[in-house]
Amino acid sequence: MSAELQTKRLLLRPLQLADAEQTQRLFPQWEIVKFLTSKVQWPYPAGRALIYYRDEALPNIARGEEWQWTLRLKESPDSHIGVIGLYKGEWDNRGYWLGLPWQGRGLMTEAVVAVNDYWFDFLGFPILRAPKATANIPSQTSRARSIPQRSTAAISTSVSRKRRRSGG
Repeated sequence: MSAELQTKRLLLRPLQLADAEQTQRLFPQWEIVKFLTSKVQWPYPAGRALIYYRDEALPNIARGEEWQWTLRLKESPDSHIGVIGLYKGEWDNRGYWLGLPWQGRGLMTEAVVAVNDYWFDFLGFPILRAPKATANIPSQTSRARSIPQRSTAAISTSVSRKRRRSGG
């Protein structure tokens, strides 16, 4: 189980099955889905969030293969505005989405920094690979902004902690 994380403006709460209903309302927007992996169905079917959480995400979390959080504004913690996750795997260790009304405010950058810290400091992984779609400029910007806030973070597709510290 993941720990609850906090940033200046956000609460990151571990994903729960009850979150599926809000996800189903926020997530199925082409402007959100278009940059995600091809595993995400489009059009996004009714009930798919519940099926994904119940049959894939939560069992993977229970096995310690992934860690996912809902993003909640501290001022309104009863509703989530997006999700961010970390995943064991060779090529893609982090993914996220944010509801359209909250994009462009730097909220995802805060969440990225928090989960990067969790990946390296709590879970102890030496490398974080997070490829992004070239056309997804906001995501590229979020990644770039998260690096200076954490000098030991390895954010690119193949940068290790050791290389980052040595400037290589």
